[in-house]
Amino acid sequence: MQPFRMSATALLEAYKSGALSPLEAMRSVLDRVARFEPHISATYLLSPERALAEANASEERWRRGQPIGPLDGVPATIKDNIATKGEPIPVGTAASDMAPAAADAPPAARLREAGAILFAKTTMPDYGMLSSGLSSFHKLARNPWNVARNPGGSSAGGAAAAAASYGPLHVGTDIGGSIRLPAGWCGLIGLKPSGGRVPLDPSYYGRAAGPLTRTVEDAALMMATLTKPDARDYSSLPPQTLDWRVKPLDWRGRKVGLLVEAGCGDKPTPTVRREIERAARDIAAAGAVIEPLAPFLTQDMLDGLDRFWRVRSLIDLTALPIEKRAKVLPFIRAWAEAATGLDGETVFRGFNQMREMAKATVAATLPYDFVISPTSPDVTYPAEWAMPSNDPYNAMAHIGFTVAYNMSEQPAATVNCGYDRDGLPIGLQIVGRRFDDLGVLSAAMAFEEMRAGEARPWPEPPNQN
Repeated sequence: MQPFRMSATALLEAYKSGALSPLEAMRSVLDRVARFEPHISATYLLSPERALAEANASEERWRRGQPIGPLDGVPATIKDNIATKGEPIPVGTAASDMAPAAADAPPAARLREAGAILFAKTTMPDYGMLSSGLSSFHKLARNPWNVARNPGGSSAGGAAAAAASYGPLHVGTDIGGSIRLPAGWCGLIGLKPSGGRVPLDPSYYGRAAGPLTRTVEDAALMMATLTKPDARDYSSLPPQTLDWRVKPLDWRGRKVGLLVEAGCGDKPTPTVRREIERAARDIAAAGAVIEPLAPFLTQDMLDGLDRFWRVRSLIDLTALPIEKRAKVLPFIRAWAEAATGLDGETVFRGFNQMREMAKATVAATLPYDFVISPTSPDVTYPAEWAMPSNDPYNAMAHIGFTVAYNMSEQPAATVNCGYDRDGLPIGLQIVGRRFDDLGVLSAAMAFEEMRAGEARPWPEPPNQN
């Protein structure tokens, strides 16, 4: 197998045995990027010279039998909005001042300490407020499965890079579905961990960082590093020693809620619903007890959250000089400016709907070991669109299945469960009780094994199959 296709686990085993060196692996990944990147524009600050120098140093450490950490020499990418020391953080927008970061944010610091080679950052839309690869700063990111389609977002470049086999490990962030949605649309494993499980800086309500990978095993391997403590995150969970070497879940006797309508936003298309219900039948055949779960969110909850997010973004935009504000993606400006004139009571009620969402989500899901649902109500959409709706006045209709778990701080993963007639991936979301990240990964691994025979080959660059 070519090194760029190998899992992190396989690479580490090859390094240890001497069958492959980190330098060989890094060269393979960089060659893959050179061939695929002109078609998908997934990376930012690609640093091949630095990557090769770090790979060479890793090779020497492995030769001496002294790797510096559990990911020594493994190629990895990290999202634009996660600070890396000395490099600018445009957060996807041409309005950025491009000031270099003073320090690595916690996910970047942990990966470097573990020996991973951060050879590139990955692209995202303006301020992370789109489920799209569209940005006023970065080139348009595209979906490797079909470059006319969107990878989703806001972890757009990370998902595209993972699906294009730019090495095994990629980090995204998620405040309403920004890991899980692109992971679902790109056929990946994407985990939004429990709130506070992965330290962040800056940290804010609902935000999480987590893995985008092609296997559950690699996602778990990455979590063992990302979850190490960092005092900069005041909201992080207390340090806890967990064994991230997960095994496939035994479904027998597990109580699983099946949610096929969120209660807000768009309803799943017939194709998506068919694949989710097929997944439920397969899980039931493995011994789980499947129960239909009634919708527990309301449109008022989603609209309230949307209003609050609009106001928050409008405050940020109005703080910019006029010439910089004009550089922000027009879709984002239109979406935020729709909140102009909202009074304090309306904004407060919008914020409170996020708490109501969390309360309803915990109450509805508590009776179940796991809840399964679509990740997105539809497959991916045209690459040039800003959202699945492409409408700034109906921007959040696609996050009804994902956003609730940011508010409730429950772990939620997506795993591929099938394809539409055009071969585009469909994601199954698996949700656990708060803090049961290991259980969610174990369930995702069991489903991954269940569908292993149906997995299609990962995409190749156009006209190079």
